[in-house]
Parts: sequence; structure tokens; C-alpha cells
Amino acid sequence: MKILFVHNNFPAQFRHLAEHLAREPGNDIRAIGADGARPLRGVTLHRYSMPPGNVAATHPFARRFDMEARRSEQVLYVAALLMSEGFVPDIVVVHSGWGEALPLRSVFPGARIVVYCEYFYRTERSDVNFDPEFPALGLDGAVSLRARNAMTLLALADADLAITPTEWQRSTFPRSLAEMIAVAHEGIDTDHVRPSAQAKCRLEDGTLLTRDDEVITFVNRNLEPLRGYHVFMRALPRVLAERPKARVVIVGGFGVSYGQRPPLGKTWHQIFLDEVAGGLDLRRVHFLGHLPYEDYLDVLRVSSVHAYLTYPFVLSWSCLEAMAAGCTVVASDTPPVREVIDGTNGLLVPFHSPEALSEALLQVLRRPEGHAGLGVRARETIRRRFDLRRVSLPRMARLVLGTASAGGAATSGPTPGAWPMG
Repeated sequence: MKILFVHNNFPAQFRHLAEHLAREPGNDIRAIGADGARPLRGVTLHRYSMPPGNVAATHPFARRFDMEARRSEQVLYVAALLMSEGFVPDIVVVHSGWGEALPLRSVFPGARIVVYCEYFYRTERSDVNFDPEFPALGLDGAVSLRARNAMTLLALADADLAITPTEWQRSTFPRSLAEMIAVAHEGIDTDHVRPSAQAKCRLEDGTLLTRDDEVITFVNRNLEPLRGYHVFMRALPRVLAERPKARVVIVGGFGVSYGQRPPLGKTWHQIFLDEVAGGLDLRRVHFLGHLPYEDYLDVLRVSSVHAYLTYPFVLSWSCLEAMAAGCTVVASDTPPVREVIDGTNGLLVPFHSPEALSEALLQVLRRPEGHAGLGVRARETIRRRFDLRRVSLPRMARLVLGTASAGGAATSGPTPGAWPMG
């Protein structure tokens, strides 16, 4: 069977599925990605380059579409070249964002097209206008936001099947579209992401932290408001004042992945660190930046309590991996989180309340033995609902190959959830 994956940042969400299909004898697996795409064993990668583009003269509502159309043109060239060389896929798996799906039905009219739907932008019950601390979106901003869905809508129009990782992500789509989207998460490798009593985390000064230390962890791809960095930082002064031996380990970059950008010349990291720095013992707050994957897992494994906060947005893989590692998680009581944490496998606190967050963190640190069951049940949740080899990958493969009915939102077994570190 010939299968083509299309994702500008390949392998991204397609890693496990592509690896699985590449191991099957007789399969010819190809991928199209941008310059930053990475090779994968058993997959032939074809890269494209995005030429410089100037959208200054384009109407503001259409600028994103303009750039996505330029990207789709590059995908068109690569796909047409593959076809001319005799590679005509039976199945195409493509992310709905960035415009990469636009040319695929025209180039491969007979292929089964599977569209990965990550998010549908809307102005209510979502990340937009959620945080009163930041300016609300005006009418022109709302129209521009709605226009961001254009390529996703075109991708769905061409799709034979659409997949999204969680029920909440599916719920962001209009009801008529949600009915054609199946829920199937990429999965967490719980055989690898697991607790370890021997884990050690090395800090920037060479100090080694272990399970015997009191460690508060916080992880995101980038430290920004959408992922609650400001709320977390405001909770720390009280926590560190009461727990003089506690260390705070923060993993993530200082850029912006989602949401609003900081004032020119500043970073959200520094803005909110400066806000509370006078009340913190900075010798016990450690910013480790981006880490190799195994080092990141060791941070989770030595965690005494892990904080995860998010606006109503795509659930981070890091949340699920923290649960799989047996962390006691204190998380924001927001819809994406409630899909996986219900109070029995982690604690929920109001997103906008640093006071509630600090109190929950302190409750765990004061009585770790009384909260140990939360981490055990968190791992059980991930094993039952998101286990890569036993749950998620088999379902994903059946859906993509067409050997199982999508059944709209129906899932085989308990409902799944998303990462990384988003």
C-alpha cells in the first residue's frame, strides 16, 4: 500500500502512525514537509521550501490565506513530481492547517484523504477573550479570526475522513462538521513514560534532584499566558515562603507558541518573573529552557507536584505525559483539562486564581502521602484511554486504513485527549 503523509513539521503528530505503517511489509510510505521536517526510519521524506512572501498589499482578513496558498503551491509542486515519478498514494494523511491539503484532491483524485483537524477558531468558549487581563478582540479581529478557518474548511470539503485528538477539540467545530470527525488521539507511550524511583534531574548549577527532594514542576513549549505562566509565577511567592526546601523547575522556551505577543523587546518570561521577583528566592527557581526528551521526562519523574494550566485550547502532550509519569497534577479547571482530570486523578483549580493554585500546591506538599493516589490514578487514566500500543495506535490505524467505521465522534473504548509540549 502507498501512503503519503503531509505535514510542514513532519513527523509531528504523525510519528507513531507513520512508524507503524512503515514497519508493515509491502508498504511504501512517503512524506511531504517543509525545510524543518525531520526524517523518520522507513519513510521517504520530500521537502519543500517556502519562498519569501510579502502580504503587505493583501487585505488583512486574507493575509493568512495568502501565505497558506503560497504553501499549498509548494506542496502542489512536490505532489505533482511524486505523481510523475509513479507514486500515486492509496491514502493521504494531512494536517488541515497551513494550506497543505488544498492541492491534494486535484493531484490524487482517487486517494483516500484523511484530514487531521486540530482546532477550529471561534470567538467564544475558546482561548479568545478568555483572559480579562489582556485586551479583548475587536470586531475586525473577530472577523480575521474566523477567516483563519478557511483552509480547514476546504480540507474538510475534500476529506474522506477527519480525525481530531480529543472530544473537546471536536466540540470547537460547528455541529454539522463535528459529526464527520472521529476522535482518535496519537497516544502516549506509557511503557516508556512511566514513574522511576531512581530518576535524577540535573540543574544548571550541577545540583541533582531526586524523588527525595521537594520539587514543583511546570512545563510548556514556551512560557506564555495562554498556558498560564503568569498565574503560576504569581502563585510561587506564597508556596516558596511556606516551603523553604522546595525547588521550582520550569521547562520551556521564552518565545511565543500561541496567543498574544508581549510588548516589543520583552518576553512574557521576563515580564512575569520581574513582577514577582522581589518575593521569590530566585536561587530555588530554575529555568531549564528546552530539554532533550529523556531529560524532560526525568523532570517529571522527580516531581513532587506538577502544575498545568491552559486557556480553553488544545490540551498539551506534556499534561498527559505528566500523568503517565505518575505526577500529582494540579491543573486549571478548563474544558480541555476536565476531559482527562476529574478530581480523582488530579486537582482542579480556577485558572484565574493564583491563590487557589498556591493553596492546592501547598496541600500536596504538606501531605504528599495523602495525595499519592492521585498520581497512581492519573497513570491509570492514561494507560486506559491513551496508551499508544494498546489503545491509540490500533484505533488510529484502523480509521486511517478504512478498516473501522469512524462513527462521527464514537470511540472504541473510553474517550481519548493531546501534547507537546504545547
